[in-house]
Amino acid sequence: MWSSSLLTSLLLSTTTLVSAINAPAHQAHLNLHHNKREAYVPPPVIQSPLHKGYKAVAYYVNWAIYARNHPPQEIPSQSLTHILYAFGGINNKTGEAYLTDPYADIEKTWPGDVPSNSTSLSKNGTQVKDMDMFGNLKQLYLHKKKNRGLKTLLSIGGWGLRTYFAPALESEEGRRRFAVSSVGLLKDLGFDGLDIDWEYPSSPKESQDLVETCRLIRQELDSYALTLTSTPSYSYSYSPQPPPHFLLTLSVPAGPINYKHFNIPALSPYIDFINLMGYDYQGAAFSNFSGHAQNVYKSTLNPRSTDFNTEDPVEYYLGEGGLQPERLVLGMPLYGRSFANTTGPGEVFGNTTDGSWEAGIWDYKALPLNNSQIYHDNDLIASWSYNNQTKYMVSYDTPEIAIAKTKYLVKKGLGGAMWWETSGDFPITDERSLIRTVRGELETCGGLEGSLNVLEFPGSKYRNLREGMPGQ
Repeated sequence: MWSSSLLTSLLLSTTTLVSAINAPAHQAHLNLHHNKREAYVPPPVIQSPLHKGYKAVAYYVNWAIYARNHPPQEIPSQSLTHILYAFGGINNKTGEAYLTDPYADIEKTWPGDVPSNSTSLSKNGTQVKDMDMFGNLKQLYLHKKKNRGLKTLLSIGGWGLRTYFAPALESEEGRRRFAVSSVGLLKDLGFDGLDIDWEYPSSPKESQDLVETCRLIRQELDSYALTLTSTPSYSYSYSPQPPPHFLLTLSVPAGPINYKHFNIPALSPYIDFINLMGYDYQGAAFSNFSGHAQNVYKSTLNPRSTDFNTEDPVEYYLGEGGLQPERLVLGMPLYGRSFANTTGPGEVFGNTTDGSWEAGIWDYKALPLNNSQIYHDNDLIASWSYNNQTKYMVSYDTPEIAIAKTKYLVKKGLGGAMWWETSGDFPITDERSLIRTVRGELETCGGLEGSLNVLEFPGSKYRNLREGMPGQ
């Protein structure tokens, strides 16, 4: 339970955050009558259409603010339903979840960020300076205020921490500490859920450890949700409101050697949806031949050009995995993979040293490279560019292929689209933007989902988040 002073401050704040959908026009009279106090009036919010539909999920990486010069304010949040914030970390010895870049995550100040000079009474009776949350995560919260259908999730793990999960989660103690600490970050930082990106469990023991971890996280999330039913938006509603539902999602692989260790039937009761990483099928750093990095179907005419494909893992997750199609989200890249000194897909290639930020990888917004011809293979649902003079190939999605993939996921009954990651796309105002392209196609097929996000985090250690970022 919260202290009476905290509850009072929440009630009196002019920016207490609650959706207008939970406040009928007659609520003010009823609150005044039943509670004998000044009516609680929720602030106006910008509403997005609230109906069940497709998901539009995008990763935003915390290093985007540096060399990529892609601040969180540029996230096209009005075109998205979910933002996965990458990455939170996991201590490989204790299982503790943590922020990997506190400066970018919560400390950096943007225009309009003003630190508080207020103090609060500590447990031992001394006055302590209030802490405020800034950085990327404040900006994500402001996106949520403007788009009540937008959910944010902390994605923990990623390729760089791929070896940390197994030792951290091998014991009950480690799994429990991870569950408690990761949900603790959600409470403090204003997220709507957690995304686990373990790349990848590699044994039956690790597979079961992931299941047990998700079970514990789901328990922690649901227990926390129950505590929020006494916040103003719930306790001052005309009718009793159910607790909010916090999300738990997984990022899952497309390769059979990896996806066989994801026990989907056992995971299913605890997770909301999974994001299929439908990319990195071939690349200069790990393949023997040039080829397609994100094709939907495999090639029978040129099998060396399609080491992997999207159709096989989709069939696995929906078939043997027994996952409902609407809980599988198709991942697409906002980048391309290049091959130097090659004559085309399925051929040998040379040393590939250039790229936007690392060798062999180009931001989508940099493509096609100068003097390159674009090719499409509609049978594979794949595209690439090729320069005949330099013999340089880049496998990437064009808008035409993005539309074809959207039609594919709609035909399969899948839950929507996911992208890695937002800094690689053209601005949402540019018709070449892949997020814009897919969003537009999904709108013609039923639109996006818009269930309400969570704005009240009364237990956060950050004053401005507890108060709902007043005035912003």
